[in-house]
Order: sequence, then structure tokens, then C-alpha cells
Amino acid sequence: LKKNPNIMDAIAPKKGGSSSSKAIKNDKDVIKVCVVTWGGYAGGQYFNNGFKASKESQFYKDYGILVEFKVIDDFNASRAAWKAGEVDLLWITADAFPTEANNLKEFNPKILFQSDWSRGGDAIVVRPGINSVDDLRGKKVAVAFGTPSHTFLLWMLKAGNMTTKDLEVVEVPSAIDAAAMFKSGRVDGAVVWSPDDEDCVSSVNGARVLKSTKEATNIIADVFYAKEEYITQNKEKLQKFIEGWIKGAAEINSSAEAKAKAAKILSEGLNMDEAFCSKAIENVRLCTYGDNLNFFGLNNDYAGVTGENLYNTMSDAYTTEGLVTGTTPAWRTITDPSLLRSLSLTGTEHDAEASKTFAAPTQSDNTAEAFATKSVTINFEVGSSDLNQTTQYIIDQEVAKTLQAFGNVRVRIEGNTDNTGDRNKNKELSRDRAQAVADYLVSQYKFDRNRFVIVGNGPDKPSADNSTSGGRSKNRRTDVMLLESK
Repeated sequence: LKKNPNIMDAIAPKKGGSSSSKAIKNDKDVIKVCVVTWGGYAGGQYFNNGFKASKESQFYKDYGILVEFKVIDDFNASRAAWKAGEVDLLWITADAFPTEANNLKEFNPKILFQSDWSRGGDAIVVRPGINSVDDLRGKKVAVAFGTPSHTFLLWMLKAGNMTTKDLEVVEVPSAIDAAAMFKSGRVDGAVVWSPDDEDCVSSVNGARVLKSTKEATNIIADVFYAKEEYITQNKEKLQKFIEGWIKGAAEINSSAEAKAKAAKILSEGLNMDEAFCSKAIENVRLCTYGDNLNFFGLNNDYAGVTGENLYNTMSDAYTTEGLVTGTTPAWRTITDPSLLRSLSLTGTEHDAEASKTFAAPTQSDNTAEAFATKSVTINFEVGSSDLNQTTQYIIDQEVAKTLQAFGNVRVRIEGNTDNTGDRNKNKELSRDRAQAVADYLVSQYKFDRNRFVIVGNGPDKPSADNSTSGGRSKNRRTDVMLLESK
């Protein structure tokens, strides 16, 4: 199961359990945290030694604070509880926050920290014959609107130069409903949660996972927010709370024993199978102190995806989809990183996640299958492979964001020309231009150079008729391909 952050789903709220016999009830000083059935919050629940407020909690032993986790899987009920003051901190994904930000303005919500990145918790399952994003054209795809599932679908389509207009999108209340529609044969594809992806594949003959957030590493980010008034009144407590949570995440990331303990705590608190909870933790990146510094733009050397990047990109995307009206609040007005700034955690366990490194590409990568191809028009001066400011801007907007989002996949960049001029010179020039794009991405975004496969096709792979000026213009393109994992 996973969260459904914009629509009431059919899951009844569950009661969180506790391994502690010294639970504290109705304590006004308890920090009440609203969560859903999701492995990404394990850092806090592990450090709390359960879901109930208790003096056996590490939060209490180390900091003298009491914390309670309330599981409310119903989206509308969780928001109502937060507005009424029944819970103090509330989860959301930064990508989906634009869809509700305007509705919460009167409460002055401030995002305080990031708990996790989805790393396999979200997936697109497809029927036989669909092997790439382009194969989804004209197909029926079920998705819950305004949710992380929707975010994932939009990014997948963007990577393949497509939009939802290229599909027959079937709106459903939740990813659970999307999985049910897929298994019944009513749609060709569906955006689902783990472990429903495995169930779909086993239930539908020939079905497969097209892609999941194991490859789309930096798209869905869970964060927690509180009312500005509550933050002002409880800064010291919240600072300790965030520090303890992050310490818990670091312990789980670096210790198999801690992870096993966390799975047991989640199993008791969520009333779920322990093996399920262990996998739920594996399907996320529990965010460390370093990850949080990066996410909130507090590390000037970081060139990856920040919360502001993600929020702004999805504000535009959801506005285009008609799910956001008006202007969303600026990122700096809905965040308060001051508590993170006040922390000082040292040790390798608190470092940010390292970027994926790739082995040097091989000859087979030149023709390896791609699951998404993004064609970009990058205009060079005649006979030149130099990038000007305009072409750099195009790469920033059309290429870099996609490659950051899909951080775990190898990329092939293919340069293409029309058929004017000498073929061999065109092939050489097209390869130089593809290399120039890769060099820029490496220098500006610190991507691993080995990630890129460079190919110069010259005029050999036209996408349009070279006998017309319009066709020749379309053929002078750069194809950015996200390759299937070996």
C-alpha cells in the first residue's frame, strides 16, 4: 500500500501499535505525526521504538520529547485532522503539494524536512506488446489524478516527448483501483504501488513493469509540514524531533540489524506482514541529514534535484493538467529550513546519497533498447559543434531535468543531420554535437561521464522527409534515449 495524496481512498484508518508498555496517553506535550501505510517514515518510527508516545522511546531518552504516529490513510480525513489540530505534522509529497497548496493558505503550512525518496514504491504495469513509453500512444492507462502516481506518469511521458493527450487516460480514485482495472483487463496500463505491481504481473499473462521509481529516482519526495504557528511555539521540540528522525534513518540505512528492527516496528504499528514492511523500507531512500541539506538548497555544491526544482516543475505540470488554478505559493513561502540549519550531524552515515556511478559504455550500448526517447531540436552554427547560451538553455530545460529525474539509467545521445552535404562529414559532425551535449551535462550537473553513450548518425536515421525544408529541419535533431538496464 502507499499514499493517495489528493483523493479519499477506501482504506479505513488503522491503529498504530507500539512495542512499549509505557505508552503515554492524552499528553498535551506529545508531537502528533500523521502518517500513512508507507515505508518511508521508518526513520521516525524506528527512533520512537513504535507508534505510540512512550518514555521507552529514543526520542524521550535522548531528548525528553514524546512522539506519537497516527496512521490515517484516508487523505481527506488526514487533512481534516491536521486543520483541527488533532495532529501537528502532516505528510505530503513535494511533487503533489502544488495541488493542495492554495487550499491551505489560511493555515500557513511550512515544510520542515524530507523523509524519503520513492525508489520502487511506484510503478507502471503494462500488458504484452508495450515495451516503451512510445508504445503507450493511444492506449488506456489508469491513474489516480493529483497523486504521486500521476506525477510518475507525467514524467514518463515527458521523457518520451509525450503528454496525457497522447493517451486515453482513465481517472481512478486510487492506485489500488488502477491495479484492479488492470487485472480485470479494462486498461492497457496502470500506475500502481508496490507490491500491487507484482500482483498485476502475476495475475495478467505476459504483463510486465514498464518502469518504476527504482529508475525514476528523484521524482517522488515525501516531506512533512506543520502550521507556522505551531512551529513558532515548538521550535526547540521540533528541532530535536527532526534530529532524532534523521538519526533513525541513518541507522536503518547503515545497519541490517536496525532495518530488521524497523520492519518489526512497522509490522506492529501498521498491522502488516513483517516481510511486506521490510520490502516497503527497501523501496525508498530514507533521507539523511546530507540529503536534507541538498533537498532544501543548503549545500551550494549540490547540482541535483532540489525540493524547489521539483515543486516548481510540478506546479507547471499540474497547471497544464488543469489540477491547479491560479499561482501556487513560492517555495520559500511554504518551507522553513531553519530547524535543519540549526542541526550539526557528523559521520559518514549522515552523508548525502552518492550519485550512481556507471561502468564505461560498451559497443552494445550503441544499439541497446531504449524505453524512452526524447527528441530535442538544438540548433548549432553551420559546421560547428559549439553550444551557445540558447542551446544551453534548451539542454537545461529539456534534457537535464529528465536525466536528473531518471538518475539510475544509462543515456544514449544521438546526433542527427539532414542529407545535405557529405555523409561522412555529417556523421562526424553529428557525433561531435552529441558529445558537446554530454560534455555540458557532465560539467554543469556533475553526471558521471560513463553514463553517456555517444552516437553520430549523420543523415542515416531521418525522422521526416529530406526532400522538404520542413522535413530537413526535423531531421537536424538530437535524440536523448533512456536505456533499458542490462
